[in-house]
Amino acid sequence: MTLDPETDLTFSRDIDARPEVLFACWTTPEHIKHFFVPKPHKVTSCDIDLKVGGRFNTTFEVEGNEMQNTGVWLEVVPNRRLVFTDSYSEGWKPAPDPFMTAIIDFEDNGKGGTLYTATARHRSAESRQTHEQMGFYDGWGAVATQLEAYAKTLR
Repeated sequence: MTLDPETDLTFSRDIDARPEVLFACWTTPEHIKHFFVPKPHKVTSCDIDLKVGGRFNTTFEVEGNEMQNTGVWLEVVPNRRLVFTDSYSEGWKPAPDPFMTAIIDFEDNGKGGTLYTATARHRSAESRQTHEQMGFYDGWGAVATQLEAYAKTLR
C-alpha cells in the first residue's frame, strides 16, 4: 500500500499480544468496548457483522454526548488486516458526510507480539489535517495502549 502524506495518517507500534488476540479484540463487540475510544470516553454499544459489506456500528459517549458511527467492513483478513469505512453503511448506502477509511494491520513481530499499524485515509488534505489536529496520534496511540492492556487480560 502506498501512503499519500497529503491524505493519510498512520502509525505503527509493537504490541505485546499475538495477532489473533488483537484481531479478536477488534472483531468482538464486547471486546471493542474496552479499548476502542480513549478514556474517559466510552463505547456504549457496538454491532458487528464481520464480512465485507457487513456493518461496523458503534455508539460512543464523549463528554456526556452520544455519538453514533455507522460503517461497513471493506476487507477482512483473519488475524492480519481489517479495513472499515464510514463512507457507507450496511447495504452500501452512501454516507452524507464521510470522514475516513481505517486500515488496521496485525503483523507477527517475531517476538511473540504484533507490529500493529493503524492507518486513516481521508478524502481530502483538509479532512486529514482536521483529523491530525483533533489528535490522531495521541488518540489512536491511547487506543493502542488500551488495546494492549486489555489484550493482556485475555491470555
